[in-house]
Amino acid sequence: MRRITRIATVGIASAALALSATACGGKKSSDASSSSSSSSESKSASAAIAYDVGGRGDQSFNDAAYAGLEKAAKDLKVKTAEAEPTEGESEADKVQRLTELARKGNNPVIGVGFSYAPAIEKVAKKFPNTTFGIIDDTSKTGSNIANLVFNEEQGSYLAGVAAAKASKTGTVGFIGGVEVPLIKKFQAGFEQGVKDTNPNAKVLSAYLTQPPDFSGFAKPDLGKAAAKGQLDGGADVIYAAAGLAGSGAIEAASSAGKWAIGVDSDQYNQPGLAKYKDHILTSVTKDVSLAVFDLIKSVKDGKPESGEVRYGLDKNGVALADSNPQYKAMSDVTAAVEKAKADIIAKKITVKTAP
Repeated sequence: MRRITRIATVGIASAALALSATACGGKKSSDASSSSSSSSESKSASAAIAYDVGGRGDQSFNDAAYAGLEKAAKDLKVKTAEAEPTEGESEADKVQRLTELARKGNNPVIGVGFSYAPAIEKVAKKFPNTTFGIIDDTSKTGSNIANLVFNEEQGSYLAGVAAAKASKTGTVGFIGGVEVPLIKKFQAGFEQGVKDTNPNAKVLSAYLTQPPDFSGFAKPDLGKAAAKGQLDGGADVIYAAAGLAGSGAIEAASSAGKWAIGVDSDQYNQPGLAKYKDHILTSVTKDVSLAVFDLIKSVKDGKPESGEVRYGLDKNGVALADSNPQYKAMSDVTAAVEKAKADIIAKKITVKTAP
């Protein structure tokens, strides 16, 4: 498999975005701090993360995980290591990557994304004294596996409320990177939030790729094309849950003078998306950085997390960002969002997890 260059930022023009979509690294791990990952003989604490499709620099999911690793390096004084995915990789590649990280003495070793679940199940058995974290998956469990999961549907419901209130056409769009159960949670919550707010609203929903093709999380040109199609269909607010590919949807919405809703990270504040920030209404955030940091801290404290560790609205594990001053100025929108949030936490609203 050919080595792909790591992304530094998302390009401004669509051509640059398309090129940056292939920014996944190779199998070898690299250091996130100036100190290299410790060997198994080292007594220094060291933590590692293995990135999902799109790699670090996606301005979204992977970057949120990196933020947690970076915070751990700074606040907990632990050494850190990172490993990038390869294009079109197999499960064996993931097993090899996680094995390498564990052999070097990293603890915990965290797989960013549900695609790591089968590999973590295999590798965790070989390293019983190492804690493994898997983000967005509960299908594989073990005494040394921490399943770090989120109520994405709850944050997406709030996005649906905001979209319905902000829309002038009554038509909004949802774009999923790959049609898998996790992304369907985003779709379900968003569509429910829209319909509960405006029963007459129309939601245009589309997916960029179908498994086993996961490039829908990595190609901004696909996101841009899908968003253009929805804009042509009358949508004036578009929510994309598509990792790096979502940057293309944001570009398209911005170019059309319409609203985009970001995902995972607060994309209004992402440097690589600065050109489009005025059209990023809000973002559905998942505190992946907190989950990563908490797991690393638990291991360092000698009380490693294991089993399901869930983050929802009640713990601010998912939220709707309010960084854009234009969003904060929409009092009717923010009031509706806050009411919906309170009702979800109070269990007056049950959010669906499937469309």
